[in-house]
Amino acid sequence: MHGAGIIEKIEEREVLGELQNYYIMRLPIGDMKVMIPMENAEEIGLRPVIDEEGVAQVLSILQEGQTKMSSNWNRRYRANMEKIKSGDIFAVAEVVRNLAIRDNEKGLSTGERKMLENAKQILISELVLAQDLSEEEVEQQVLSFFE
Repeated sequence: MHGAGIIEKIEEREVLGELQNYYIMRLPIGDMKVMIPMENAEEIGLRPVIDEEGVAQVLSILQEGQTKMSSNWNRRYRANMEKIKSGDIFAVAEVVRNLAIRDNEKGLSTGERKMLENAKQILISELVLAQDLSEEEVEQQVLSFFE
């Protein structure tokens, strides 16, 4: 659950005596590099960045009202974590929206606050690449929905 990145190259590496091809991906937020085995790429959720239509859909999700969430903290946390782990950026946008609204209305526990920050970073990293904007511009864009 790192967020969006740019595949810079493909490298062949020897691991446990076997040659494997790896995507070398740079994550702009946090300036981190990740090696992803090409044969596992789809399995772990590697996909193209959303297009213009996807950006519009994400922004639309952020504008909508909060969807019904469990009042039980543990159930709510698990449901949101599943959405984040799914790799579906639209589900991540829902988590950001729901937790941001809940934070404004009732406040969040420490665990949910960390989850909101993590989901925001994933969402922002996707929108940075999809819209070719800076991290600061996208963060302001996302936060503007919840002021």
